[in-house]
Amino acid sequence: MAVGVRRYLITGKVQGVGYRYFATRVARELSITGWVRNLPDGRVEAMAHGPLARLKRFASELRIGPPRAEVLSVEVEDLAAGAKIEGFQIR
Repeated sequence: MAVGVRRYLITGKVQGVGYRYFATRVARELSITGWVRNLPDGRVEAMAHGPLARLKRFASELRIGPPRAEVLSVEVEDLAAGAKIEGFQIR
C-alpha cells in the first residue's frame, strides 16, 4: 500500500465555521495522521500522512467541508515523507 504526505490549502469561508474540527473528525475516521490550522490570510492549512487512497478521500471531504463552510478551492501538494506524525490535531 503506497503511503504519502500531502499539504492542503483550503480557500473560502473556512474560518469560524468549524472547519478544523470537521477536518480532524474526517482524518480520524480515515485513520490518517497530521494536523490542521488557520492561516492569518483566512485560509486553512492541513498536513496529512497516510495511504494514498485515504489521502485522496480526505481531499474530497475537504472540498465539501462542514455545513457552514463555503469551500472555493483545495490546493494539494505532495511532500517528501519526513518524521512520523502521531495522531491528528488542531494547531
